[in-house]
Amino acid sequence: MEFNSQNVYSIEKKDVEFQSYMSKVYSNMACGLGLSGVMAFLTTKEPLLSLFYKLTENGVVTFSGLGWLSLIAPIIMVLMINSQSNQLNSVKVQLYFIIFSALMGISLSNVFLMYTATSIVQSFLVTAGSFFCLSVYGKTTKRDLSAWGSFLTMGLFGLIITLVVNLFMKSAFLSMAASLVGVLIFAGFVAYDTHKMKEIYQQASSQEERDVMAVRGALSLYLDFINLFMYAINFLGERK
Repeated sequence: MEFNSQNVYSIEKKDVEFQSYMSKVYSNMACGLGLSGVMAFLTTKEPLLSLFYKLTENGVVTFSGLGWLSLIAPIIMVLMINSQSNQLNSVKVQLYFIIFSALMGISLSNVFLMYTATSIVQSFLVTAGSFFCLSVYGKTTKRDLSAWGSFLTMGLFGLIITLVVNLFMKSAFLSMAASLVGVLIFAGFVAYDTHKMKEIYQQASSQEERDVMAVRGALSLYLDFINLFMYAINFLGERK
């Protein structure tokens, strides 16, 4: 068998380029998480606290009108990014992602109000460690994970239905069971979405497209991380 050094060089170059692409995905995601964390913390302090929360006559802290809007805004941003994906350049999609991360931080500020600082730190560390291992597995495995997509999506729909039903039942056991299932589902999504990055990367025909896809990939993994964290803290966290 004839050794072809040019082919080896080409493969190595593609691997290096893909690793560079994944570095952009992870760095964008990390910046987004950092911004969300800062915004979540600042929102629990004045003057932002009184803007997004109000104290009821019973002494219960609830969202104000602006607070409820902050819950809807990130969803709108995700829909905008996905619907305009073909029209967005790298600068615009980066700006959208920054705005989205800031809005998500505001909407997640109730975590700082509901749970102890120890619970938040512990849940974050568990989530970060799990995410790292699952993402490395998704990036390096030779297995075809494409079948996971439909399975995880069906599980997600089932989880949503369970959560809606529990709004009326208010079962503590069902809530804990749903949180455990949520952890497992989004753990699967971390590996699955990371695995898809290589396929998405190969579809790009220019550096501009790769830059856009790197931010969209960061958004996908960001959402996986946040959901994994929220279900983890609901399962493990101690309320104030």
